[in-house]
Amino acid sequence: MTSAPHRFALIQRVLHWLMAVCILAMLFIGVGMVSTVAPKYLPLILVHKTMGVILLVLVLIRLAFRLHYGAPPLPADLSRPMKFGARLSHQLLYGLMIVMPLLGLGMLWAAAYPVVLYGGIRIPALLPQSDLMHTLLWNAHVYLGFAFFALVLLHLAAGLFHALIRRDGVFASMSLLPLRDRVTQTK
Repeated sequence: MTSAPHRFALIQRVLHWLMAVCILAMLFIGVGMVSTVAPKYLPLILVHKTMGVILLVLVLIRLAFRLHYGAPPLPADLSRPMKFGARLSHQLLYGLMIVMPLLGLGMLWAAAYPVVLYGGIRIPALLPQSDLMHTLLWNAHVYLGFAFFALVLLHLAAGLFHALIRRDGVFASMSLLPLRDRVTQTK
């Protein structure tokens, strides 16, 4: 290969890493919320709701950039199952980044809780009050949250695999800093 690997656009890389930090924080805040009844619960839920809505907006912006700029191709020598796994895991990540905040909002609406974010921003209820719907949405939000966490760990492991073992430019394409890998070393 004679040219450096293609990279994601800077805005895509910045959004990726900003959202990665926020999503990890959200996962740990969510676990903290369900494991406490202390007075710390109310500030945690306010942060969780606000960050969830912000992440929903950011993922939609990120999808628009993905459609506009595209994504670098995966290495040609990557096996078909690995390419399939990469595509599937990214689709699942994007899906969960959209579904999780919507489930959270739906759960609150079904419980007739007002959705008030930082700054007093109110999101009007789009679902009627329903104990059954609240329970279903709460369960989906919790269990998909665990699945989301597992998928994030898998994504992190795959990134480290590409960065430290294969050194094939995949991690470098999303890195904020320029990295040397075996692709750029063989120029």
